[in-house]
Amino acid sequence: MISIQGLSKSYSTQRIFEDVTFTVNPGERVGVVGRNGHGKTTLFRIIAGSELPDTGTITFQKDFRIGYLEQHIRFTKPTVLDEACTGLRADRATNEWRVCKVLVGLGFSEADFLRPPAEFSGGFQVRINLAKVLVSDPHCLLLDEPTNFLDIVSIRWLVRFICAWDGELLFISHDRGFMDSIATHIAGIHRARAKKISGKTSDYYGQVALEEEVYEKERMNTERKQRQMEEFISKFRAKARQANMVQSRIKTLEKMEKKDKLDAITTLSFSFRKADFPAKYVLEVRDLGFGYGDNTLISGFSIDVTARDRICVIGKNGKGKTTLLKLLAGGLEKKAGRIAFHPQVRMSYFEQANTAGLCDTLSVEEEIAASYPEAGRKAARDICGSMMFQGDNALKKIAVLSGGEKCRVLLGKIIAAPANLLLLDEPTHHLDMESGEALIDALNRFEGASIVVTHNERLLRAVAQKLIVFQKGRILVFHGTYDEFLERIGWEEEEDATPLSQQNQKKRDDKTVSRKDTRKARADFFTRRAKAINPLKQRLEEIETAIPSLEKRIETESHELVEASRVPDREEMVRLSKSIDHAREQIDSLYHEWHRTSEHYEAEKQLFDQEERALGLE
Repeated sequence: MISIQGLSKSYSTQRIFEDVTFTVNPGERVGVVGRNGHGKTTLFRIIAGSELPDTGTITFQKDFRIGYLEQHIRFTKPTVLDEACTGLRADRATNEWRVCKVLVGLGFSEADFLRPPAEFSGGFQVRINLAKVLVSDPHCLLLDEPTNFLDIVSIRWLVRFICAWDGELLFISHDRGFMDSIATHIAGIHRARAKKISGKTSDYYGQVALEEEVYEKERMNTERKQRQMEEFISKFRAKARQANMVQSRIKTLEKMEKKDKLDAITTLSFSFRKADFPAKYVLEVRDLGFGYGDNTLISGFSIDVTARDRICVIGKNGKGKTTLLKLLAGGLEKKAGRIAFHPQVRMSYFEQANTAGLCDTLSVEEEIAASYPEAGRKAARDICGSMMFQGDNALKKIAVLSGGEKCRVLLGKIIAAPANLLLLDEPTHHLDMESGEALIDALNRFEGASIVVTHNERLLRAVAQKLIVFQKGRILVFHGTYDEFLERIGWEEEEDATPLSQQNQKKRDDKTVSRKDTRKARADFFTRRAKAINPLKQRLEEIETAIPSLEKRIETESHELVEASRVPDREEMVRLSKSIDHAREQIDSLYHEWHRTSEHYEAEKQLFDQEERALGLE
């Protein structure tokens, strides 16, 4: 349990938060929300002990362990596996199998285990840090934006991992769908104060909105009463007959608490400007191909994009999603195929983290105005305001802006110019939760076509009418919503992935395969696959259950050995020592068996996946 009492923190004259008070009880998973700059990360650093509060206390139970996900990269071991194993507790140093499982869940292949951490991108290095925290077996996890740099498959794995977590959890995320799928409680920092409630983000924001509405009504009612009293006092002050009533009202007025009007909180609010478009199709792609050297990322890809299509691009990192958008935007030269735009297409392209393209010496207003000079200064200032750069903030130089602020400038540049095709690569990455919701609303209101790369499942569910899916080494165009994709196809890496529906099976050529033969072939295939794979899968589960049981036995017998040595009971000491050694040998043997069985399982699964595609049973 964590008890937080009266925390306050300021930097110079800037008040971050004050009198933050709440408790995290055993088993609670608390999502921490608040706008960028409102103190969420500062609160985490104080809880983790890396920063001190101005006032207040944090109380833990004795020997309470906290696992804190740091963004700072510092590696000391030669391989990914060795580095991730440094997160294990000293008494569980043999649990390498658990580390392997977490690394695979976070998107590392077994071939990656023996590579140096420095060879990986910054995003994968953060994943190594996350793996170290997840295997450290703390009483409480502190996760600050754990989904940053994770692809959608790894995010879904992390959701399952955390939901099975039996300790306390405090986590920050701007992904509302991720937070709602995990949190049992929400703690929000709003107007420098904190409130914790049971429920989801909608419950929290609904309660905050209701409380502020009640406060505003009470304030207006109080001001009305005060004005009435002041008018009465002013009118009858000089009349002796009313002296008692005047004095009574003066005393009442002095006792009345003055309620200040709540400061307005700026919120991202905007619409993409539509350029007229006279035709049905904005874009046609035929047999598109691209790769780097021997690494083919895109092959034989074709799609037609209509004037009102809302398409989301999904898949694991490194498979070609960003590359596809760059090809469509003209930033890369295709190796094969054709990309044909309608002559009247006006495209806006948001490139992920491309803040380097901004000019440090220009102001926010100048950068936005440069995107569409014809609009004039007033239009540029209006867009600055919609991007939360009101007043003099629009005159800030790009050089002094934070990463999130630069991201808002990039969005402002896009909405400045009319468009009928939007290409957006991870547009919510640097946006807080409220700004992300504003972006979803703007996409749904946009009357042109949009193609969006995202790992945000809330955005996918709210926006996508069609999907481009990178999976199984190919690109699939799925005509349907994200939930329909999960139901009919699903992610291949997930154990509970759903096979394709009967509707998709009927797309096979009925001229060569009758429905009766199809059903028979399908039943035969899945029978053989289950017979080959299920025993391997069952054995893996048995091993993963047996190893923790043996570790628990070693821990218990080690305590008994210490007690026997105090007596001393030599015979009991010998028995316990042999038993502990035997259990350790069993763990080593099971660990090696787990590796062999896992490799066998993956090989068999790959063969059956290939056969499934060859038979057309997908």
